[in-house]
Amino acid sequence: MENVLSPTAIEEYLCKLPRRARWRQWLSGRRYRVACFADRATPLVIIAHSFRDAAMARQVALVVEQDWAGVPPHCRASYDEILFKAPSLIVVQLRRKNVCGCLGHRHLFVREAPFSEPHDAFGGAQVGEMDIAYTRIETWLAQPLSDTALDAKFREGSRLEEFRAQQFRLRLLSVLLHETHHLVSPQEPEISVRERSIAFYREALASYVESAIATMSFTIDRSFSRFG
Repeated sequence: MENVLSPTAIEEYLCKLPRRARWRQWLSGRRYRVACFADRATPLVIIAHSFRDAAMARQVALVVEQDWAGVPPHCRASYDEILFKAPSLIVVQLRRKNVCGCLGHRHLFVREAPFSEPHDAFGGAQVGEMDIAYTRIETWLAQPLSDTALDAKFREGSRLEEFRAQQFRLRLLSVLLHETHHLVSPQEPEISVRERSIAFYREALASYVESAIATMSFTIDRSFSRFG
């Protein structure tokens, strides 16, 4: 019977690893979380993280499962071919920061032990690996001038915390897509890979801002109408 690649199959595989391997992972604090894009069966995203970063791993999973589905269709379409060609399993090593200061890297080889060698649970699927440094992404200004201007706008509207949370999640998503692009097209120049991911971030954020500001305006209009 052919194995079907799914989050459940990966989770069952991890639960059935040899006891020594499972204990080694547990004692080292290594944990795994599986996420999938809402509009496609693959790639599955396996978030490898320290137990101390469990909350952030949940955020990354939500970025894949919810925020991707919430961006405009033309933004998703810009990565349709890349995700179609991507490895069916993508291991994301979640880090707080990289020594080099980079937001992330694609890895030439899969180093995460449970996924570094073929297994029946993978159904012959190709595996790719990357890392992303989330504290670096939190402070990254993808568009320095417009990000700063929006920061001021939402501060005035008293929704700065909400805006920054969504902005961070869209940054995480754009970096994940950026490194996936590198996995698919390792010879493509960095400048063209970056142009696509920045355009995705810019347009996805613009869509969120448009919707949020419309809500802010509606709230203000209603408050004025009560005193009219």
